[in-house]
Order: sequence, then C-alpha cells, then structure tokens
Amino acid sequence: MTARRDLRSDAGQAFPIYITAVAGLLFLALALFAVGQAGATRNGGQTAADAAALAAGQDYRDQLRTAFLTAIADGGAWDDLLNGRGLGVGGACEQAGWFAAQNDAEVTGCTPGYLPASFTVTVRTRKPVGDTVIPGTESKHATARAKAVVTPRCTVPVGTPAPTTPPPADDHDEGGNGGDGGKGHGGGKDDEGGKDGKDKKPAVDLRCDGEDVTIDPAHPDLFPDAEDLFSVHLAD
Repeated sequence: MTARRDLRSDAGQAFPIYITAVAGLLFLALALFAVGQAGATRNGGQTAADAAALAAGQDYRDQLRTAFLTAIADGGAWDDLLNGRGLGVGGACEQAGWFAAQNDAEVTGCTPGYLPASFTVTVRTRKPVGDTVIPGTESKHATARAKAVVTPRCTVPVGTPAPTTPPPADDHDEGGNGGDGGKGHGGGKDDEGGKDGKDKKPAVDLRCDGEDVTIDPAHPDLFPDAEDLFSVHLAD
C-alpha cells in the first residue's frame, strides 16, 4: 500500500509540471505566430514601397521620353534629357501614392534624387499587425523604404556634335541689295530653302545597349519607347 501511495503522489506532483510545459509551448507557438504576422505585415509594406518607387521612376521615365523626343522634333537641346536630367518631378510622386494605395499602404515620403535620377519612397501600412500575445502589436504599423533609379540606356556616339538650340533666324537681308534679293528670285530660293532645309530637323544617331539607333524627326511613329531609352530598377 505504501508503494502505491508513493506512485500516486509522484504523478500528482508531475501533473503541474506538465501543465506548465504545455502552457509554455503554447505561448511560444503564439509568440512565433505573432512574429510571423509582423513579418507578413512588414513584407506587405516592403512590397508597397517597391511598387510605389518603381511607379514614380516609370512616370518620370515617360516624362523624359516625351521631353527628349519633343526636343529632337523641335531642333532643341536634348543632351541633359538623354542623361535623365532637366525635368521637374511632375506627377511621379502622385503615381507612387496611387500604387502604394493599391497595396494597402500610404506614402509618407517621396524624395527625388539626381545624378542619377532616382525616387526614394517611404510607406506605412494601413493595417496594423493586429492582436497577438505580444503587447502593443494591435496598433503597430509596418514602415518600409525603397529607392528606384532611372538609368539612361543610350549614349551619343563618339564624334557626334553636342546638340544645341539653334539661334532664331535673323533678317540677314536688311536694306540694300539683300533686301531686294529677298523680294526677287533669290528671295524665292531662300523661302524654298526654308521650307525644305530649315524646317527639316536632322536625324539623331544614338548607341542604345550596344545597338545603333537613329531617331528621325520626320517619322515620329518610329520613335523608341520609354523603356528603350531608360531603365528603371530598384537600388539596393
């Protein structure tokens, strides 16, 4: 009888230990779940930041293409535009905000950079981590940051003159015979030359990702796409 009572006594003393161990394991599991939930929220925030930064860079890239090809068509200077400079931010940060919202986050900062052109975007998730065994997570939001860089794909081949804005045409036929020539046969040639020569802008030769590209202002339908002129990628 004594031995039996001792066994029952040992079992009774071990039971609270088992309960404590199970409770500890349960708490550890819930804590790991909380960590995983926080990690998922953080990953969602990073995805939103990446998408927002890329959207800003792509919008700026589209603006660069438009301005660059317009300058070529108008015979203006385009070297800064080809290098990703010479424009304001425009609606790039608004695009970042829209894409962040699609990923359930909001933009808290959008900072443009230059040399090279870039956009650094910070976001905050709209939803908190939620209720967990760790205090404070019910109101904890994730924040994330991403930087997108706009890099030119094209360069001007060696030996190509730098583009410049041509000066406005002057009346070099002022007075004297020059003025009379403008009215006579010679003037007619000048007018014809203006139509066939001055109004026709020269084609531009570029080297894009190792390939020769010619942009002819006379054929705007053949202008390259924005992604052919500039790349947009996330920086480390």
